[in-house]
Amino acid sequence: MGKIVLSGPQNVSLDGVVQDPDGKEGFSLGGWFVQFGGKDLEEWNKVALDDALGAEAWLLGRRSYEFFGVRWRPRNGALADRINSIPKYVVSSSLKDPEWNNTTVLNGDAVSEVSKPKQRLDGEIVVPASYQLARTLWEHDLVDEMRLVVFPVVLGAGERFFGETSDKRPMRLVNARTIGDGLTYLVYERVRDASRASRSATRVGGLTHQVMVSSQ
Repeated sequence: MGKIVLSGPQNVSLDGVVQDPDGKEGFSLGGWFVQFGGKDLEEWNKVALDDALGAEAWLLGRRSYEFFGVRWRPRNGALADRINSIPKYVVSSSLKDPEWNNTTVLNGDAVSEVSKPKQRLDGEIVVPASYQLARTLWEHDLVDEMRLVVFPVVLGAGERFFGETSDKRPMRLVNARTIGDGLTYLVYERVRDASRASRSATRVGGLTHQVMVSSQ
């Protein structure tokens, strides 16, 4: 069975905002990816390459699929070559003729359609960006791991990575490190054994850390 990973990596502000990191969507607070991470982007690219190399497939919503296609299809290099060649699954009811190579359209119910490659594949199915799809997967407990890069800024407004959820879901911190001088890389895995979650936590870098993600 495959493992669904919210990654790419997922770039978030300190207050959890994921909207318009490159400033091209017209959001008044957009552009924070370069503004607050510019000096660390070379190191960020290394993390993104490792993430792509470790993935068996990408899973995207329609908007993220189009965004990444425009960005990466014309490029080459280690990261671009990997992203262009990796199998891509896109959840969409309207996409009929995908132009990006190695694309499979999942056009039925998102939960049941995503469950099919999850059952069929053995490796990591990475969900880059696509926060609306990520929320659906999270709500139906299909997410096994999340990888966040936290940027040193509080935006105060904008779409956040998590919306309201129907229940608490325990996560365990399995990796934490800095990227460059200003970014923080965090990896959490889903804990589905609630009794185990309540009895123990994982020590990472000398810090015992466990979080519960719940509704706002």
